[in-house]
Amino acid sequence: MNRREFSQRLAGAAAAATLSPLAGAEAPPAHAAPAAANVSAPARALYHSALILDCNSSPPEGRLPLPQADLDMVRGSGIDVVKYSIGGINDDFPTTVATIAHVQRLIEMYPAYFTQARVAGDFARAKAEGKLGIILSFESVEMLQGRIESLELFRNLGVRVMQLSYNRKSPFAAGVMEPEGGGLTPLGRQAVAEMNRLGIAIDLSHANPATTADVLDLSTKSPVMTHAGCAAIHAHPRNKTDEQLRALADRGGVVGIFDLPYLTASPKQPTVEDYLEHLEHALKVAGEDHVGIGSDTDIQPLDVSEKGMAELNKQLEQRRSAGLAAPEEDRAPYVVGLNTPRRIEIIADQLLKRGYPAGVVEKVIGANFARAFADIWS
Repeated sequence: MNRREFSQRLAGAAAAATLSPLAGAEAPPAHAAPAAANVSAPARALYHSALILDCNSSPPEGRLPLPQADLDMVRGSGIDVVKYSIGGINDDFPTTVATIAHVQRLIEMYPAYFTQARVAGDFARAKAEGKLGIILSFESVEMLQGRIESLELFRNLGVRVMQLSYNRKSPFAAGVMEPEGGGLTPLGRQAVAEMNRLGIAIDLSHANPATTADVLDLSTKSPVMTHAGCAAIHAHPRNKTDEQLRALADRGGVVGIFDLPYLTASPKQPTVEDYLEHLEHALKVAGEDHVGIGSDTDIQPLDVSEKGMAELNKQLEQRRSAGLAAPEEDRAPYVVGLNTPRRIEIIADQLLKRGYPAGVVEKVIGANFARAFADIWS
């Protein structure tokens, strides 16, 4: 289980206590979604008109059918597209295929709310139809079974973004918890070439420095870092150096800033101000065409009640015991002030208030990743 998966369980558990099962109704709510609190009129208008793409989030999870309140929350979030990491950090082939089947069943049951995003044109279609477009992605590689042929199989099942490792070593590469673990393996180099051929985006979010440098040097298509922070603001293995951000931008890639506690030193819980510090630094270093949002949190807010935090602490201990936790993984995975389905609207408002032109904000909240994926998938 990756860190975001257990935050999904916390959010789902909180919702399950109060939501009744869906009784078969499929029609979307007729009312307009409310704006986030204290958001300016220009931000509301921009959030309504722009493509909103969160490059690491998820639809509501759990047993189908979904409660109507979950469907309303998705529609009310205003998000048009999410990149959804499936397969955990160690799910095998059958389990991962079953997860893909679950997503397809979700879309089949609720066609007014969800659609799969397999090509770039699906982004505008999702927005126009008022649906949540779902990009399937992998953070781990266990489901590939060390077989290059599996890349094409999963690509044809709709998985369009993949990493070559999670935090530790894999048959393909090394993650951030293997700082001296080398970069791409010979099999990993084959995988990069095959992913380029197939149009699968290579995600370097959890890649260690050597793997990052190898992919940036070898890939003929732009890699991405879908969810990360800036090491210059807070030194942490999951945050990227200015050198890495510049190199990514030079290759046409995009970095998505996450909503994780790694934005600040422990024990502080990061705030909106901390988040904006990372986002603005990335804009300064990488440029306005190469920064986006990859919240690494779910559309559904995290349960921060006493019960929810107790469950979180148990999950954190499990990850530490398994050697999968990152340093400073000792706080809840959210940013104070952004624990809401419309968090990207708040970010847009803050950028506008800080003087960024609407065109730049539109790039950050969706257009940059949409452009990168259009180039990579072609």
